[in-house]
Amino acid sequence: MALYITSLNSGSNGNCYYVGNDDEAVLVDAGISCRETEKRMKRLGLPMTRVKAIFVSHEHGDHITGVAGLSKKFQLPVYITKATHTAAAIPIANELLHDFTHEQVAAIGKLRITAFTKCHDACDPHSFFISDGDVNVGVFTDIGNACDNIIRYFKECHAVFLESNYCEDMLMKGSYPWHLKKRISGGEGHLSNRQALDLFLQYKGEQLSHLILSHLSKNNNSPELVERIFTEKSGDVKITIAPRYNETPVLRIEPVTIKSSIFEKRVVITSPQQLSLF
Repeated sequence: MALYITSLNSGSNGNCYYVGNDDEAVLVDAGISCRETEKRMKRLGLPMTRVKAIFVSHEHGDHITGVAGLSKKFQLPVYITKATHTAAAIPIANELLHDFTHEQVAAIGKLRITAFTKCHDACDPHSFFISDGDVNVGVFTDIGNACDNIIRYFKECHAVFLESNYCEDMLMKGSYPWHLKKRISGGEGHLSNRQALDLFLQYKGEQLSHLILSHLSKNNNSPELVERIFTEKSGDVKITIAPRYNETPVLRIEPVTIKSSIFEKRVVITSPQQLSLF
């Protein structure tokens, strides 16, 4: 079965990523308003009724702005770690609140969402690996470096939202104060174009068909630069640049028959509350 993906917004002004099949979908982060999320979904022809849950990566404002409003209006379960929920201080109804831990798997219909820890300057940050058993999609943004977890899951993906946040030269020559430059590039901030390209070239699997370069810095990067350096070496992989102010087209990700060792080893953990979603 194919999966359908889009970036509804990507950047320091808000991040929201959609992954789903014909029946159900999830949002990874909701960093734009409820109203704006609805508008962009409607433009893409994606019904909000298909969204069954929101998964929150960390507490920074550009990832949580719309979480409370969307959850309340559409009665959407929110998957968020206890530490992140405390730090985010967003009101979520108790019956819609779901905790998770590293490498637990949440079942949302036919989708299996695995959260795993990442390197970022937040209290309990996680990335997400979403699969229906045939197609695997990674949402790997806000990562200070390509840690072992990122590499391991990246190898299994058919499509990846991958952070390519900054050009090292632009950052160091730019107007940001030194402490902010160090925070961004210091291993728990963001991934540079060079680091993202190295990850892509060294660890992409044969099944990888789509790479969506995400969370580009407004001041320390340019879409044209990122598109050029990746397209030059992308081969058969389709490159998409996720914009800061609007959505990408919906991408259809088709299955490729390659054995996934991660998927076979994972254990799915469900809860009674989740059963009502199916």
